[in-house]
Amino acid sequence: MLSDANATMLARLGFAARGLVYLLIGWFAITAAMGGGQTADNQGAIASLARQPFGQVLLAIVAAGLLGYAVWRLTEAVADPERIAHDGKGNLKRAAHAISGIAHVILAWTAAKLALDLGASGGQSPGDESARDWTAWLLTQPLGRFLVAAVAIGLLVAAFQQFKKAYKGDFITELRGDAPAPGYVCTMGRIGYGARGLVFLIIAGFFTIAAWQSRASEAGGMADALTALESQPGGKWLLAATGIGLALFGVYSFIEARFRRIRVNLPG
Repeated sequence: MLSDANATMLARLGFAARGLVYLLIGWFAITAAMGGGQTADNQGAIASLARQPFGQVLLAIVAAGLLGYAVWRLTEAVADPERIAHDGKGNLKRAAHAISGIAHVILAWTAAKLALDLGASGGQSPGDESARDWTAWLLTQPLGRFLVAAVAIGLLVAAFQQFKKAYKGDFITELRGDAPAPGYVCTMGRIGYGARGLVFLIIAGFFTIAAWQSRASEAGGMADALTALESQPGGKWLLAATGIGLALFGVYSFIEARFRRIRVNLPG
């Protein structure tokens, strides 16, 4: 049975795995801006590991880490080890933890399939295609447009939270240690959260259009958002800057893997 201590260790491995994924996403964005490739989403970044030496071993480690991160987020949502207030703001935070947990279960499964050589979606942005597929399914349900609009609202809230963290910089208090973290660590985190907020905002725009027009083809994910940035005036610079921000978020995730305060309270 998984103990709290083992779950904590896996959560730390999860931060490291998340850091690696964002470093890869940032790298693909930067190289695309320089004219040497194409953008990638989370799943595409994970799939790129399969082509590296010892790729299956690395994927297995990433899968374990992402699963550990997912377990931690889900226990935060259910067991509430941080004693989040039971009000509207607290319930929203727990819901965000649950969504993050589910998303990382999907990423862990993607890595595990690749590690076990069970096949995976091709291309650099399989997550974008998945987003359009389940958007099409949502639109076939009763009040489907409102369900897709609810996804857009959730993404807008997530973007706002990222921008809020970037502005306030209070996330740095989540790191343990007697001495304050160096200023450059907070700066890296702020830039990283700002880049994530921008990507989430663009994805929210995709889903808003999909809901308004009732067309699943308008939905999209991270790679689509980065490609949309590239298509703007000065897009190469926008894409490169965002890629750097996402890579810095990856570096900050490695710092969290080592120093973040993590409370795990598994049911039972």
